[in-house]
Amino acid sequence: MVPSMVLAGTLNYTLYGGIEHSNNIALSSDNPVSENVLTPGGTFQFTQMGSTFQANVVGTVEYRKYLQNHFDSQLQTQLAGQGNWTIAQDRLDFSVEDYAGVQPVDQLASDSPDNQQQTNVLVAGPTLRMRFGEAARGQFELRYINSYASKVDEFNSSRGMAAFRVFRDLSPTDTVSANVEFQRVDFDNQPEDANYDRKEAFLRYTSTLAHFDADVLVGGSRLEFDSGETTSAPLVRMRIGWDPSPRNAITLTGAYQYADAAQDIITTPGAFGTGLSTDRAEPVDPFAGTGGLGSGNGAGIGTGNSVIGDDVYKERRFDATWNWRGDRLTLTVSPAFSKLRYLHDRTFDQNDRGLTLGVGYRLRPTLTLSGFVSGDKLTYRTLDREDTTVRLGLNLTQQWNRHWSGQVMVSRDRRSSNAVGQDYHATTFFVGVVYRR
Repeated sequence: MVPSMVLAGTLNYTLYGGIEHSNNIALSSDNPVSENVLTPGGTFQFTQMGSTFQANVVGTVEYRKYLQNHFDSQLQTQLAGQGNWTIAQDRLDFSVEDYAGVQPVDQLASDSPDNQQQTNVLVAGPTLRMRFGEAARGQFELRYINSYASKVDEFNSSRGMAAFRVFRDLSPTDTVSANVEFQRVDFDNQPEDANYDRKEAFLRYTSTLAHFDADVLVGGSRLEFDSGETTSAPLVRMRIGWDPSPRNAITLTGAYQYADAAQDIITTPGAFGTGLSTDRAEPVDPFAGTGGLGSGNGAGIGTGNSVIGDDVYKERRFDATWNWRGDRLTLTVSPAFSKLRYLHDRTFDQNDRGLTLGVGYRLRPTLTLSGFVSGDKLTYRTLDREDTTVRLGLNLTQQWNRHWSGQVMVSRDRRSSNAVGQDYHATTFFVGVVYRR
């Protein structure tokens, strides 16, 4: 008999609204436009870890009304969700994942309201599980993957993935697995020779301790295009987290792999885009971009930095984050490095280096002042273009009671570029209120 699903998880949400003023809303170099933006929205997190249904869904929905009507109003969504239905205990599951966000239409242009689009990647399919004794088990997965972008239709694709994995428990906290994956990629609006098969084989080691966790994957990838072209490369992904003391936390993530925009969107929310652990998903702060490490325009949804299209690239990426939290003072340091080399269109070959610093200080039990500064140097090798972007800001948060709070923010953005028409500077002010359940 198939068990029924009972939704009895935990739902947390916030409702927020604010007014944003920018003296250069389109981030133009020679034609700054002043604009006021009304930004009502809401965030939510739903978690359930039952025996029949497990879920972890975090999302934000925001409406942006441009009061001077320089741009059309926008309804934007950001979502990272995983759900798993256990049809037969330890035998058969059905999983659904969905990742939605806002990405640029043209990465070479500034982040103006008309250079944004909604993207979505859906992953769904069954998992058949089996056991080989007390310490070993296996699973066979089938997945359908659909990618969609509202403006750049080269991104739209349908994919099928099959995988077989064998797990071995080394200890109650350590597991090693052998994995093989096959993926067929068919683009909806591209020539047939752009379609390809992806074949991967890798070993994966995971360890979860009280103050240390590791997830390391090592193997290889092979791409076979319908045009007859083939290429291979090593595959390495890793995530390491360490809490050396109750006040300190360090996280390291990295990758060396063939990737594309759809895969990057899936893997961004977590280490590798898999799993339902609630430890790695936190409620979305609707003002995350105003006081710390978000991309922030004063509201709850920032624009990503993926090149939305069909081309595959070789990715080298490393990110680190150090957090220190005292009784009144918090510090964050986050360096990042990435290098992308595209297989076919080399226009977007790029090296990117960035550093973000954040500090928060609790002036009173209900009043916190925070500041941030971020710098990014992006080099397009083929175009011989270099962009240096600096952003800094201050944020004041007042907690009125358990449910209600307010924020006032000011930020300054400045980009210098050797490309014509890509320099800009902008100042943004934001005032908002939040209701937390």
